[in-house]
Amino acid sequence: MPIFDGLKVVDAATFIAAPCAAAALADFGAEVIKVEPPGGDPWRRLYANPGMPKTGFNYGWQVSNHNKRSITLDLKHDSAREVLHRLVTWADVFITNYPLDVRARLKARYADLAPLNPRLVYASFTGYGEAGPERERPGFDSVVWWARSGLMDTVKASSEHPPARSLPGMGDHPSGMGFLSSILLGLYQRERTGKGCEVGSSLLMNGLWSNAVFAQAALAGAQFVERPPRERPANALTNHYRCRDGQWFILSMVSEERDWPAFARAIGRPDLVEDPRFATREARLARAAELTQVLDGVFASRDWPDWRAPLESTGITLRIIQKPADLIRDEQAKASGAVVPLAEPVQGTTHTISSPLWLGGQAKVPPTRAPEAGEHTDAVLALLGYDAAAAGKLKTAGALG
Repeated sequence: MPIFDGLKVVDAATFIAAPCAAAALADFGAEVIKVEPPGGDPWRRLYANPGMPKTGFNYGWQVSNHNKRSITLDLKHDSAREVLHRLVTWADVFITNYPLDVRARLKARYADLAPLNPRLVYASFTGYGEAGPERERPGFDSVVWWARSGLMDTVKASSEHPPARSLPGMGDHPSGMGFLSSILLGLYQRERTGKGCEVGSSLLMNGLWSNAVFAQAALAGAQFVERPPRERPANALTNHYRCRDGQWFILSMVSEERDWPAFARAIGRPDLVEDPRFATREARLARAAELTQVLDGVFASRDWPDWRAPLESTGITLRIIQKPADLIRDEQAKASGAVVPLAEPVQGTTHTISSPLWLGGQAKVPPTRAPEAGEHTDAVLALLGYDAAAAGKLKTAGALG
């Protein structure tokens, strides 16, 4: 039996970070009901935006909303809020990222809902946190997790380059796992005390946690050095290189004194070990740009398949820099459970990205097709005790959109 079999979750959240925490709970057996506005969660439509990969399959929606049922509610209606209240009474966990002022208008704050269900774990996700001058400010991961945390500026190719753009959901998905941790803390506290509680996380907290090494350095008053371009690295042996066929790979030689001779032999340049320019670590660091230029010439002489075996035989940490399309052929991603089969193919798609968690002795629930907006409205209303006549009145009143 899945570990969360019987756990009931209301996902009253939009976009990615909070819903993907609910999807991770569903991966381990939780029953998740997604509450969407009329017309559906806006995240449904963004895959068709300019610049996004083109396919008829709603890939982003699938990742964060599989194994859920969907009901649409127009919460501006009193009768729709009554449905939400029944869901809260039914649930163990209520997940929301509604803006704080919207929660106040809808009477969907913890203080409003906790009296309906004393065992409720109310899980709140925000952009900037729930205190401070920016608590009401809206935010996406590109703006908060990526830009506000210092990551956007720090990872650019060099100080001369403009800040690097993020990818869709790049900060949302790891933030969702941080948010999931807070939900599990709440469930654990409820297990010990029998009482519900309020838990939460934010894009700002997760962004700073992701950039915690440099952020802590800043808090300690550190002086930051200029980020050099690839051609002038601080260390040529923690750099990336391009082979003759255009394939890039990244090299991360940590135990340098031990691995440098084996590396030089593997690339057919044992002479570099005795070369006075590179014979010691101090010399290699002092001449990192010169060594990078030498290695650029070496690796440009052969294709990656020719380099792979001799380089991997050294045991040094290195790997090709994959493109997203390479995942189709990535057997390790499938064997490790990072990419898993869908319960049934969806529009010809047979596999999906799984949440980054596993539990010994527990198989995840096979991921199903993510629901259409309001696909399960009638079934959810029946679950909550609405008969056909009562459901009809809700529809007539516009409460269901």
